[in-house]
Amino acid sequence: MKPFFHETAVIDEGAKVGEHSRIWHFVHVSSGARIGRHVTIGQNVFVAGTAVIGDHCKVQNNVSIYDNVTLEDYVFCGPSAVFTNVHNPRAHVERKHEYRETLIKRGATLGANCTIVCGTVVGCYAFIGAGAVVTSDVQDFALVVGVPARQTAWISRNGDKIPIPLKGKGEYCCPHTGDVYCLDGDSLTLVDPS
Repeated sequence: MKPFFHETAVIDEGAKVGEHSRIWHFVHVSSGARIGRHVTIGQNVFVAGTAVIGDHCKVQNNVSIYDNVTLEDYVFCGPSAVFTNVHNPRAHVERKHEYRETLIKRGATLGANCTIVCGTVVGCYAFIGAGAVVTSDVQDFALVVGVPARQTAWISRNGDKIPIPLKGKGEYCCPHTGDVYCLDGDSLTLVDPS
């Protein structure tokens, strides 16, 4: 099935949009942008020319996905989430050659009004709380909140808090799904993901 574009959306020639994707009111997708299959892009979103959005992503209203930002599959961007592409912008200094790569890994959630500073990696299934400012890499399955963002808990693939310490060793079960997670130092992995 072809993608759906609202009549007010502007899709520049050379942009690629996958099957079953839906692009809503007042969206602008620049030439060269790549958007996967089954993606929903809400109102008033801008997607730059080198941005990549994977399959099954949901981008809520009022988000600008700038050059060098990559969203892997199943990423959720809450309303008014903010990306940057230059670390130290000045209006009078041209820095387009200094754009930094930003990677949001599979299944991550970016809460409403959060800010992702360029050059960071947000790990698989990580959860960025609303209004948080991410200034450094976020681990897989980490829940981070605040300004600057700090880890406060671990979160499951399903989006539920897992009652385990931030650091240590052992296997823990998600009380909601039964999935088993292995904590090794300060990193968490899903055991036998299906």
